[in-house]
Amino acid sequence: MSTVELKLSRFNRVYRPSEPLEGKILVKSASSISHYGIRLTVNGSVNLQVRGGSAGVIESFYGVVRPITIVNKSLEIKPSGKIASGTIEIPFSIILRKPGEDNLEKFYETFHGSNISIQYLLTVDITRGYLHKSLSATMEFIIETDKADIFEQQISPEMVIFYITQDTQRHPLLPVLKSGGFRVTGRISTLCSLLDPISGELTVEVSAVPISSIDIHLLREESILLGDKIVTETSLIQTTQASDGDVCRNVTLPIHVVLPRLLTCPTVLAGPFSVEFKVLIVITFQSESSKLHSKSDPTAPRMWTAVETLPLELIRTK
Repeated sequence: MSTVELKLSRFNRVYRPSEPLEGKILVKSASSISHYGIRLTVNGSVNLQVRGGSAGVIESFYGVVRPITIVNKSLEIKPSGKIASGTIEIPFSIILRKPGEDNLEKFYETFHGSNISIQYLLTVDITRGYLHKSLSATMEFIIETDKADIFEQQISPEMVIFYITQDTQRHPLLPVLKSGGFRVTGRISTLCSLLDPISGELTVEVSAVPISSIDIHLLREESILLGDKIVTETSLIQTTQASDGDVCRNVTLPIHVVLPRLLTCPTVLAGPFSVEFKVLIVITFQSESSKLHSKSDPTAPRMWTAVETLPLELIRTK
């Protein structure tokens, strides 16, 4: 039995568009095999899909939108010939973007979302003719912003001051909260490097009801242009708990949220699509009603929760 696999030069598989994509093709075979050529293909694309939950009947009918091609290159590594038995290593090197080369699209960073996926794939094909099954293997590699396009200097996190009271809520609250009141103040970074955590602090100044927990939700907002309409879906990426149980009043609590790599990317505002992010601060108060309801959607406004939503811009820095 013969097999083929790809092995990239970097264990983390992270490359920049101007850097060569290097590695080895490993062919394992108990006997020598004839072939009609060994070819490598690099394909990068933005895959867009409109789901029924975020669109109407007409939009759902369209389903998958035509992918946006970023890069599509093919390179012959070896012409027709024979491969000896055993394990054979065939080195390769592909330049993704040559200086001054015109590209179909900008090299967006790798991203895996609900409706938008930016993916780069490397495929090797060994053609063996009609009597033998061709050998093929595919590997995903990760693209990050080119050095020429990223910020030269470290940015200072842009801190935004926020306050949460019964007057800032757009949904009904528990009667005791409306009468007794509560006030939470703080600050949080809304311009952040992907290499740094989201930082900040908050203080519970007043609360007529004991607090059950304080959570920081990281949300992504994916928008797709479908005809003359923009379809947007917001989904939860991760939740970080800032406190569990009631907290002392007028004591500063730190906010520290580490960003997940493949679920985040630099904020993208392209023509046919966009990827943006938000931070949701949710304060849950102790209530008998909260115990009777499912916590499947922690971002849904409830009578026993107070919510503050802030935009978050992510950028790539050195």
